[in-house]
Amino acid sequence: MNGLAVKRAVDVVGAAAGLVVAAPVLAAAAAAIAAEDGWPVIFRQVRSGLRGEPFTILKLRTMVRDAGSRGAGMAVDAGDDRILRCGHLLRVTAIDELPQLWNVLRGEMSLIGPRPTLPEQIEAYSDHQRRRLDMKPGLTGWSQVHGRTSIPWSERIELDVWYVEHWSLALDLRILWMTVAQLLRPHETYKGETGGFDL
Repeated sequence: MNGLAVKRAVDVVGAAAGLVVAAPVLAAAAAAIAAEDGWPVIFRQVRSGLRGEPFTILKLRTMVRDAGSRGAGMAVDAGDDRILRCGHLLRVTAIDELPQLWNVLRGEMSLIGPRPTLPEQIEAYSDHQRRRLDMKPGLTGWSQVHGRTSIPWSERIELDVWYVEHWSLALDLRILWMTVAQLLRPHETYKGETGGFDL
């Protein structure tokens, strides 16, 4: 079994186990969102996956229902008043990303890889930057553990390209460990205009 096959096997087992373990947390989070701002509690958005193929990403909704047409639009900054009260906790702890375990199970994402971006963003990619599309997007990745949305978008792309060019199972394990370490010390991840497009 080659490295990518092992990676996929780990994705399937990890996502399935993660969904079982996370079920009570997801239920509690969904109830909190519904109590504060009604339904739906799941946010769906088309993102670009492997080789730019579109798929629908799933997240717990952490912002008001019409967030995309208010304020900064698709950009999210620190202190954004569109974020729900419970949404702050869900974002800082990354609980809002847990529904993407279903995307991983479906084969649209991986546990580790470049974060999936909007189709309109990749239209501006150079040939070099498009290298980040050569691997499935992930729940967490090299750019995530090096600043997430607190670093400029162009720098995050370069970090993701580096990951694709240097990928190994050992690197994935390193990213997983760094992700766990970050989650144990949650902090604000949005930083003005250098932040990302991440509703």
